[in-house]
Amino acid sequence: MNTSSTSRSGSSGKNTTLQMLPIIVALAWPTMLEQLMQTAVQYIDTAMVGTLGTQATAAVGATSTVNWLINSTISAISIGFLSYISQALGAAKTDQAKKAASQAVLVSLITGIFFTILTVSLSGIVPKWMQVDPSIQKMASCYFLILYLPMLPRTMGIILGTVLRAAGDTKTPMKVGCLINLINIILNYFLIYETRTVSFGSLSFLMPGAGLGIIGAAAASAIAYTYGGVAIFFRLYRHQTVSPRGQSLRPAPEVLRPCMRIAFPNMLQRFATSLGYVVFASMINSLGEISTAAHTIANTVESAFYIPGWGMQTAAATLSGNAKGAGDDRRLSQLSRVIIPLEVGLMVFSGGLLFLFAPNLMRLFSHDPDVLSLGSIVLRMVAVSEPFYGVPIVIEGMMQGLGKTKAPFFFNVLGMWCIRIAGTFLCTQMLGGNLISAWGCMIAHNLLLFVLFGVHYLTGRWKK
Repeated sequence: MNTSSTSRSGSSGKNTTLQMLPIIVALAWPTMLEQLMQTAVQYIDTAMVGTLGTQATAAVGATSTVNWLINSTISAISIGFLSYISQALGAAKTDQAKKAASQAVLVSLITGIFFTILTVSLSGIVPKWMQVDPSIQKMASCYFLILYLPMLPRTMGIILGTVLRAAGDTKTPMKVGCLINLINIILNYFLIYETRTVSFGSLSFLMPGAGLGIIGAAAASAIAYTYGGVAIFFRLYRHQTVSPRGQSLRPAPEVLRPCMRIAFPNMLQRFATSLGYVVFASMINSLGEISTAAHTIANTVESAFYIPGWGMQTAAATLSGNAKGAGDDRRLSQLSRVIIPLEVGLMVFSGGLLFLFAPNLMRLFSHDPDVLSLGSIVLRMVAVSEPFYGVPIVIEGMMQGLGKTKAPFFFNVLGMWCIRIAGTFLCTQMLGGNLISAWGCMIAHNLLLFVLFGVHYLTGRWKK
């Protein structure tokens, strides 16, 4: 789907708002499905490794925060290309979009090689930095090394997938993402477990297996990531609108400068907030096993209910960039009037489901009555705040498409460190509060973002 032509058609008239709704949905639903698949596979992955025992689970999860930091940095770089390409297509400057796509390939190569060297060289040290128990440090180090060997294809999958989304093609990354997850699950099944007898009703047969444990889990993920990066590259290469075919891979400062100017604040924001998540989790870990288990499970459950928000953010970023590139301020205003109420409606629905089924969802992961009770309480607390959190998500998406990433950087860092981290430290470490007070600080952080982004939107500064 090429959004550039759509952004210029029907830019006036009473039917424009109605015409925009199916465009938003067409851009958003593939991203939602992709996120849903990733969340489902995360659940399955955790369960499959969990059968190997507590040590295996701990070794796999010990370095997960490093994964957040690296992925956040790469995703931030891709935001610069999303803004540039969506605006170029909105202005019908296809040659500029193709040139930017070739620069995205170049940046993917450089960034991927850099992170490969960095992660491989630090694979033996990271578990020590993360204060992993000495008995599983070697296991965690091996898992980390194998998982990050294919950093080049992983980087290409993230950045070049965003290039396709900027061109209005959200279905291709979705399809590739679904295949990545399917490959990962199948290979997990054969690489993690040993050869065993499998029974289906009256039928029994020998199922071959490599019996590699968490090494097999890491290898399965590495192979799946490699496929994903290669598949995204070739699909971009054959893309009708933004194929880099025939373009030079030499650095083009006139493209890279504006892209990096947009990406840098977003990169700082994601790094600072990811680091904040690490600090937040460490303070919750100090509250004891029940709180840690309830927080971990509730956090996993809650992530599935943010999926409508992130899907709408992708649509908002692409369409706002198109509108700016076309110089169509009226269409930009109409986009915001359609997408914000739609986002709020979706988040009210998902929040309502989370509130109603919180205990049932907690039971999928634990049978401990204390964990179930505490997790259900915090999930119902955050469910009420879901619609408020949906507003800043979609406003930030529109600002990303416009290339405005400085204000979101300040808003998110302020909320994370001055409200969530400082508040949680005060409540849990100084006043003796529990997990409920920590999640109260997290909700206060979300409400602050709602106020800051809401004021920024209502005053019109988001698009000036």
